[in-house]
Amino acid sequence: MIRKAGKLVLFTLFLGSSLLGKAQDSNDNVVDKIIWIVGDEAILKSDIEKSRMLILSRGGRIEGDPYCFIPEQLAVQKLFLDQAKIDSITVPMSNVNRAVAQQEKNVIDNLGSKEKAEEYLNATMTQLKEEWREEIKNNFMVEEAQKNIVGKKGALTPSEVRKYYAQLPKDSLPYIPTTVELQIITNEPVVPQSEIDKVKERLRDFTERVNNGQSFSSLAIMYSEEPGAAQTGGELGFRGRAEWVPEFSNMAFSLTDPKKVSNIVETEYGFHIIQLIERRGDLLNARHILLQPKVPAESFQKATAKMDTIVDLIHKGEITFEDATPFSFDKDTRNNNGLMVNRKGTSSNYGTPRFQMEDLSKEMALVVDTMKVGQVSAPFKIRLEKNNKEVIAIVKLKNRVDRHIANVSDDYQILKEIVEQKKQQEILAKWLQDKIKDTYIYIDKDWRNCDFQYSGWIKDEEENN
Repeated sequence: MIRKAGKLVLFTLFLGSSLLGKAQDSNDNVVDKIIWIVGDEAILKSDIEKSRMLILSRGGRIEGDPYCFIPEQLAVQKLFLDQAKIDSITVPMSNVNRAVAQQEKNVIDNLGSKEKAEEYLNATMTQLKEEWREEIKNNFMVEEAQKNIVGKKGALTPSEVRKYYAQLPKDSLPYIPTTVELQIITNEPVVPQSEIDKVKERLRDFTERVNNGQSFSSLAIMYSEEPGAAQTGGELGFRGRAEWVPEFSNMAFSLTDPKKVSNIVETEYGFHIIQLIERRGDLLNARHILLQPKVPAESFQKATAKMDTIVDLIHKGEITFEDATPFSFDKDTRNNNGLMVNRKGTSSNYGTPRFQMEDLSKEMALVVDTMKVGQVSAPFKIRLEKNNKEVIAIVKLKNRVDRHIANVSDDYQILKEIVEQKKQQEILAKWLQDKIKDTYIYIDKDWRNCDFQYSGWIKDEEENN
């Protein structure tokens, strides 16, 4: 019986062979052996098991036989990596360090805590991050190699997009979800000085406790109000100076002694104390504790009253929504008539003014869902994703495009991206099949009985053995 290699997204490479380090070292029942050879690179039985555990640790799932899917994907990675070396591709280590920090967060979030992750993967987080670093760098090199392979061949002319659209059966055309364009004005309620003093006093107490020997990361887990701090102990991962807000960055990069705690620093997120972990050239890793002063209900009431006044003036025609946007507390939109830009990284509309309902916060989606184009909402409370602060907001629905079947006139850019992705996949698939044909490949006889995604892995001489 032929085993299925599994379902995957074409050329989406997971982190492979060396990533889990010692995760299986303690399994004395596994006898390691070479199961694939690709060019002059070997794939070990233990590599497969390590990769399988990594996928599980990140919450992944394979639809099919992992012992067919994983070795084939490791082999694919090695072929692209070989081309990356031929092309002399290099990768900025700052990008690698950021990806390592994100990988750490993903694993910890999925397994529940740093301690559980270390127990499951049978290595310290420091060891794991060092092991991840080289493999993540290889993945970046593979991505660049793929870009070089596709090159200008992956670009499309408008006529090619229209031709592709014309050839598509009408029942296979994609549905485009409802999208909206919004303008926003926000007002931050006034925080009493007494609440600020309470926060600073707590942070000074934390500093004293660290100086007396208590763990900074333990305090961050228990008390920091940064989302995710309970899982990371307040650790931020390696970042460049420009990746933090200036006040925080200036304080963090002034630190030289990992045993010391910074002075209190105020940012748009709240009040922090910082501890240096490690510096590597222009990159710095630190942990911090964030506290936000509590805003009393009466402050929210006053902010809401101010926004009610603005809405009333707009309804009376005495001012326009646009007239009021320069007074918004939202510095990202107030100089652009309040127009919001989609910053959700997973959204297909990232970087544009268009939002699907799932791109909006729950509070905003509930308000916008029933609004008509041109309508201004009543004031409502919303928690900002960028700094976790609660503010009072009003929004104007600038435009809405209801769910519809894709068409060239309204959805040209989306169709262009679909066609370009399809063409790029075809180019990479052809390159890969040619590379398989021209590369020495050996597969152990016990690992050949698979329905692989790509043909040509098993050479004629292997079939006779």
